[in-house]
Amino acid sequence: MTLQTKRVPILVIVAALGICALHGRVQGATAFLSLSGLMPVQESQSNSQPAATGARPQSPLNYEEYRTQIEPIFLKKREGGVRCYDCHSILTTRFRLQPFLPGDSSWTEAQSRENFEIVSQLVSPGDPLRSHLLLHPLAQEAGGDPAHTGGKLWKSQQDPEWQMLAAWVRHTSRATPARRPASPVTDILSFQTFKLTVEPIFLKQRPGHARCYGCHSEYNRSFHLVKLSPGAANWTAEQSQRNFHNALEHVVPGDPASSRLLIHPLAPEAGGDPFHSGGYQFQSQNDPDWLTIADWVRSARTETNPASSTKPAALIYATSSAGDTIDVIDPTANTVVQVIHGIELPHGINFSPDGARVYVSNESESVLDVVDRKSGEILKKVPLSGRPNNITITKDGRRVLVGIRAPQGALDVIDTASMTRVKSIPVDSVHNVYVTPDGKYAVSGSLEGQSATVVDLQTDQIAWKLNFDHPVRPMAFEVNPDGSTRRIFVQLSSFNGFAVVDFAKHSELARVTLPSEPGGFGIAEGRVNTPAHGIGVAPDGKSLWVNSTLANAVFEYSLPDLELLGHVSLPLVYPLGHAPTGSVPEWITFTPDSKYIYISNSGDRSVSATDTQTLKLLAVIPLGEVPKRMNTLVLR
Repeated sequence: MTLQTKRVPILVIVAALGICALHGRVQGATAFLSLSGLMPVQESQSNSQPAATGARPQSPLNYEEYRTQIEPIFLKKREGGVRCYDCHSILTTRFRLQPFLPGDSSWTEAQSRENFEIVSQLVSPGDPLRSHLLLHPLAQEAGGDPAHTGGKLWKSQQDPEWQMLAAWVRHTSRATPARRPASPVTDILSFQTFKLTVEPIFLKQRPGHARCYGCHSEYNRSFHLVKLSPGAANWTAEQSQRNFHNALEHVVPGDPASSRLLIHPLAPEAGGDPFHSGGYQFQSQNDPDWLTIADWVRSARTETNPASSTKPAALIYATSSAGDTIDVIDPTANTVVQVIHGIELPHGINFSPDGARVYVSNESESVLDVVDRKSGEILKKVPLSGRPNNITITKDGRRVLVGIRAPQGALDVIDTASMTRVKSIPVDSVHNVYVTPDGKYAVSGSLEGQSATVVDLQTDQIAWKLNFDHPVRPMAFEVNPDGSTRRIFVQLSSFNGFAVVDFAKHSELARVTLPSEPGGFGIAEGRVNTPAHGIGVAPDGKSLWVNSTLANAVFEYSLPDLELLGHVSLPLVYPLGHAPTGSVPEWITFTPDSKYIYISNSGDRSVSATDTQTLKLLAVIPLGEVPKRMNTLVLR
């Protein structure tokens, strides 16, 4: 292809992008397209040479900070899935990025040096507000240039990326400091979690594979690991910091599926890249090491820029019943904003009234873990009388009730002031336990006892008990106008529906069978004995929502008449070599305004977010291993 024919597609691209911009349709897809207008370069100039000639004085800007913090911005996927790199590696603009070498997904050290020289020409060291690199893609109302062909990437100077660039421009010392202050990006993901859980994976001997370290410690790797010191079996703290920054270049915080660190070594049939010269380290997204890295990536703390988003009125907590994590979801963005680590086999979850503490029943240690909400640190472990299942808390927040799943079951009562177990109330073996909406009673359901037991919380004595012909699973409560409990809706094993219990009469009124359509699920998943699991009354009291494993859907019923209003289908799972299966829904929770419902999909390792008015699925949020119990924390 001649130089003239090479020019044609580039001119077409430029023209198309210009037309799109005139119509206001380019919003970041062509990021940084022209930092000060399209400028042709001399045909004789090499792509790898700066536009200026002659010796260039040493830049006062910090190159290492540029490579680890600034350059990754140019590879970030924006609206439409396009990166700055996609245009600026081919278009002849003043902002010219080096094209990757064949097979690479990032720049070599030498190429980054060339990029640094180009970018430095677009910066006024020490003065972000005189730097084209920051002003051209910034909205005019925020102080940016009047127009930018590539669209305005930042609406405010408070945007984390803009702040990061500004911090780099302000740091103009010629001497690279021994330890730089943390930038917004390094605050997004935890270095400690990386060092303790992620970094050891790179040194791990995996059967049939060389260690990641064996190749990625070479200088020419885009994902580069520091060479170990002679005789050392692990990295020093400073070396780990360098590995951490290098790893950040291949991570999209909060999104494992877009993070090359996870996708490149993953087998193609599991969703990975077509080829990885280091082989497929992970055959499945269920690989424990893959999950460890994914948990770290999902734990991005998006609250580092409060000005850029609306503060949520609530948070959704989901426990990973086959793992050791608890995921916290911001319902305003439907993203994971925190991951609590270190509780193996977490079951039930609840909160102190002020939201300062999170209470989690820990099946592996038979304790109640008390967690600081903001830091995610475990404050105390309260020993229990046996293996726990679900938990609840009294309305005044003074007592946590823990269901003990044992032949001689009990409700362990934990005093939240002293953080000790003060008594155990004998009941049938407990699977789930609730406090009624008026706060007067605790209701426990038993699989083994096939019963529901109501305990008076004034006396801690059994008020009444109702036996069923099947094991009792999740329950939900409807209230009278005065706030007292009117009916309990009870799910049962081997029944595709729910029982309706009159609370005042202590008796079963009816059973409602879920529709047979949609259907066809549950058999391959081995869940026929649990056809319906997960039930909840919306906070406004106007509707009842019921999960169905057999339908792979959630059904909505009106209250109080229990008229079927519709359903929402849940995600499918695609096992290799088999027909799609259901996602095995397990639990339900709502936002406080009843506008959105969240359903844990244990078979899909996700949570579904649905609009309750339109019955439209809004998002499927990847979580930890086998998410089940969920709860909503209302922020005050």
